[in-house]
Amino acid sequence: MYFFEATKPTYLRFLNSRTKLLLHMLNQDLIIQGCINGDRRAQQSLYEHFYGKMMVVCMRYANCKDEALDMFQEAFIKVFKNLHKYGKQGSFEGWVRRIMVNTCIDHIRKNKINNQMVELDNNHGSIEVDDEKDAGILEHVNFSDLLNMVQHLSPAYRSVFNLYIVDGFTHQEISEALGISVGTSKSNLAKAKGNLKKMLLKKIEKMAG
Repeated sequence: MYFFEATKPTYLRFLNSRTKLLLHMLNQDLIIQGCINGDRRAQQSLYEHFYGKMMVVCMRYANCKDEALDMFQEAFIKVFKNLHKYGKQGSFEGWVRRIMVNTCIDHIRKNKINNQMVELDNNHGSIEVDDEKDAGILEHVNFSDLLNMVQHLSPAYRSVFNLYIVDGFTHQEISEALGISVGTSKSNLAKAKGNLKKMLLKKIEKMAG
């Protein structure tokens, strides 16, 4: 049972995205303060605003949607508990996103996935990866398909790929976050790219055929 259902208020359906964004920016401070004061309507508003964007973040790290929703719920509880610490020095969305990513990392470590962070399967990573040459392959794949492919990576490869490529962690930071060596982080990233390239090429071949 989750403490909120991500349903859209009726009036929001009749506003365009630009207007909704403007309204949110104007009301953000009031909403944050309302959440700090325990106002359930403010909490619901904040939850609904970030549900879509932050579920995508969690989906990148999770094995399935249910696991991603667990991560999201746990992270949003942390958001509510720590709102008073938000110092407005950066974007509020960036602050929320960092909590989401850190919660996903905590989830990985708590469930001992980090014990599987070193992959020894010789079938992985045997394909050559050329970042510049392979960049054009992505043009043939939409975001939904790419997200699905990332989810099909092993926990070891998926975690390092997300942290390095998407969330901007260094290999040293990944090493400290996941409890692995810098060398293992680099190796898992290369193998993740190799596996994604295989999946992309298979999809392109299927589309062409």
